[in-house]
Amino acid sequence: MFDKKLLKNFDWGLLIVVLLICVYSVIVVTSASHTLQTGSYRKVIIQIAAILVGLISIALICLFDYNTLAKFSTFIYILNLFGLVLVLAIGKESKGAQSWISLGPVNIQPSEFSKLALVLTLANMFSKMEEIKTFKELLWPMAYLGIPFVAVMLQPDLGTGLVFIAIFLAIVYISGIRTKVLAQLFALGIALLPIGYKLLKPYQRNRLLSFLNPELDPMGTGYHVIQSKIAIGSGMFWGKGLFDGSQTQLYYLPEAWTDFIFSVVGEELGFIGASILIVLYAIMLYRAWKIAYNAKDKYGMLVAVGIIAMFTFHIFENIGMTIGIMPITGIPLPFMSYGGSAMVANMMAIGLLENISMRRQKINF
Repeated sequence: MFDKKLLKNFDWGLLIVVLLICVYSVIVVTSASHTLQTGSYRKVIIQIAAILVGLISIALICLFDYNTLAKFSTFIYILNLFGLVLVLAIGKESKGAQSWISLGPVNIQPSEFSKLALVLTLANMFSKMEEIKTFKELLWPMAYLGIPFVAVMLQPDLGTGLVFIAIFLAIVYISGIRTKVLAQLFALGIALLPIGYKLLKPYQRNRLLSFLNPELDPMGTGYHVIQSKIAIGSGMFWGKGLFDGSQTQLYYLPEAWTDFIFSVVGEELGFIGASILIVLYAIMLYRAWKIAYNAKDKYGMLVAVGIIAMFTFHIFENIGMTIGIMPITGIPLPFMSYGGSAMVANMMAIGLLENISMRRQKINF
């Protein structure tokens, strides 16, 4: 039964910051989805509904001790693989990737939930290990990572694959690893880069090349980043105002309400609006790090670290690709980009952080 005394350790600051970002999201999605021009508020309604479902998931996750999830680690891992394989079998293809499962009017993206599943299962595995002293000790965890990684790359979903790697590296480093072994791991990664590049789809390779020089294909793979940089640059300090961004409202900016929503913020709300959003993210990550630092056990700490790594990579990669310092990978901006699966999965991650925070110490009776 849930003990109300646990609420004294609930991190209300974290929840408030996340809710502020969600409100920001609804406002910007309303502009980015051209509601004034089309008269349709469908995307806005779906975004609000996803936020509400996410808040319910936070409440439900807080009801039980997070250590219960460690006991079901194998089941979570198998369920994760089932979802990723199922999407390859019956998934709906959109924009070159087979990443969605259609359930009537609802499209679910299993890869968004798989990130959280990977955090839980890797955290459980490394919480039982001492400091990693030899590369051999990493072979089983790498195989554990490799199966879902291959599954998402077959969709193909490079962005999620890179998030998996970021989560893995963060958990490995924080759980304890000798410098020599860490160097060997990075050396292996560098050695595998040419093979990985060969395995990419042609359009994914072109995206990487256009990242280095967007002008190579200004009307093709370089179009997104060129239009994004124009949008952000034209917003200058104060922005052009909501619903008044020419790049956004005249449809020059593709995927304005999803992957390139930060570009809309930069154009319509300017440097000030973009800075406020980045500060909110910094506060969110700081509070998450405090939860990881104060966790009562290694499992809780590693779950929190994995979630921090997931959010940090998403934020850095998404904002980076909109300003041309990172390649385009299709990664959404947490709590901002339109998308029900991503929103609910991110809210569940916040629920886990709150769960760890609430149970960071024993309750005195």
